[in-house]
Amino acid sequence: MSISADSTGVTPPLPAQAAQAAQDLEYLRLLSIFHYVVAAITALFSLFPVIHLMIGLGLVSGRLPSSDPGAALAGWIFVGLATMFILCGLTLAGFMAYAGRCLARRRRHTLCMVVACVSCLFMPFGTVLGVFTLVMLTRPSVKLLFDQA
Repeated sequence: MSISADSTGVTPPLPAQAAQAAQDLEYLRLLSIFHYVVAAITALFSLFPVIHLMIGLGLVSGRLPSSDPGAALAGWIFVGLATMFILCGLTLAGFMAYAGRCLARRRRHTLCMVVACVSCLFMPFGTVLGVFTLVMLTRPSVKLLFDQA
C-alpha cells in the first residue's frame, strides 16, 4: 500500500503522526497557560524589593532618622540593588509571558528555549516550567510544528 500525495503535493499525515501532533499541540497550549501563570507569580515576587527601595529612599532623603554618617551611602546601595532586582524580575516576567504567547502561536523556537533556560533560575515554579518546556521543545515533532507555523 502506498501513500500518494494529494493535489497540493503534500502527503497526508499518518494516523499516529496526527495523534502525536494533536498531543503536542495540547501540551504546547498547556505550557503557554503555565507560562502566563508563572510570569504573574514572577512579577509579584519581583515587586518585593519595593520595601527595600522605600527604605533606601528614606535613608537618602533623611526622612528615616539615623545617627550613622554612612546612612546615605547605605540608602543608595538599597536603592540601586532594589531597582536592579525589580527591573530584572519584571523583565523576566515579561519574557515569560511573551514566551507563553510564542508557544501558543508556535513561533520563535529559540526564544522559547532561552526563556525556558533562564526561568529555571526562578525556583521552584520556574525550574519545573523551564525543564518541562525544554523537554517539549527538544522533541523533533514539536520542532516540526514550529517550522510549519
